[in-house]
Amino acid sequence: QVQLVESGGGLVQAGGSLSLSCVASGSIFSIDEMGWYRRPPGRQRELVATFTTSGTTNYADSVKGRFTISRDNAKNTVSLQMNLLKPEDTANYYCYAGGVKTSFSVRSRDWWGPGTQVTVSS
Repeated sequence: QVQLVESGGGLVQAGGSLSLSCVASGSIFSIDEMGWYRRPPGRQRELVATFTTSGTTNYADSVKGRFTISRDNAKNTVSLQMNLLKPEDTANYYCYAGGVKTSFSVRSRDWWGPGTQVTVSS
């Protein structure tokens, strides 16, 4: 099994900052892509930012210039620095690991963390 454990999140006022971190553990050989998705209240899960093994990043338009994703391939960790937070950033944030190759399966698959709540007050 692969486990993704998120940390960070919480309550912050608009304009403030928060940092999220995620570590993937298990018998992992490699992870193609790591990133963050979020599910705002009453809405579907949406992309926030992703980071491929080759170093390519992708951000949702709504967070460009405010959020920064970073990744440590050797440690299987991904972080998200969130600045200038807005009330519309309020959501449950999920860590994502895509194309994970492990010692216990011949096929790669995607894994998700349980989510961490971010609440931005106005």
